[in-house]
Amino acid sequence: MPEYLYSDDSIVVVNKPSGLLSVPGRGEDKQDCLWRRVQQRFPTARIVHRLDQATSGLLILALDAEAHRNLSIQFQQRVPTKRYQAIIAGIPERYSGRVELPLRCDWDNRPRQMVDPVDGKPATTDWECVQSYDDRCRVLLHPITGRSHQLRVHMQALGHPIIGDRFYASEPYITASDRLLLHAEQLGLKHPVSGEWMAFEAPCPF
Repeated sequence: MPEYLYSDDSIVVVNKPSGLLSVPGRGEDKQDCLWRRVQQRFPTARIVHRLDQATSGLLILALDAEAHRNLSIQFQQRVPTKRYQAIIAGIPERYSGRVELPLRCDWDNRPRQMVDPVDGKPATTDWECVQSYDDRCRVLLHPITGRSHQLRVHMQALGHPIIGDRFYASEPYITASDRLLLHAEQLGLKHPVSGEWMAFEAPCPF
């Protein structure tokens, strides 16, 4: 079950576990999802943004139409601040950097995404290494845009895929973890009613 971190009359903030869909997928076997589980407790909950099924961490849901509209506009205008933590394969030559590579769906291999300088949509990720191990590195990731699989593809494009990523890593790093080592640990945004800046944190579980 998701962990409930905050709720009021307008919003609910949860910590999604890895392996749970954010919204229903196609087919009877993909109907269980975070949104439906939250609706069991908050029947009016509406999804504002998503995390990949394999990614854990913070999600905010709106509890009425006005809050949903306000939060959706905030995400469209890139008002929220987001920070992820990940463990990547190998040790980067630098300790921090920015990836600016446009992305689009890899239509022949959906749901995979791919870098496409011609038809891709702009995508930007800032990253910094905070701890290195023998053959891997813990990084903080700050997505400036919010493209599907953005952090996963950008890390792969650097030559350092995220450990446990069955789409973009290769062996031995796919099976080096029983889950994708990517977690949305911080989320900041304006409350949809009061306008007050709110910051939430879900400590990294790995």
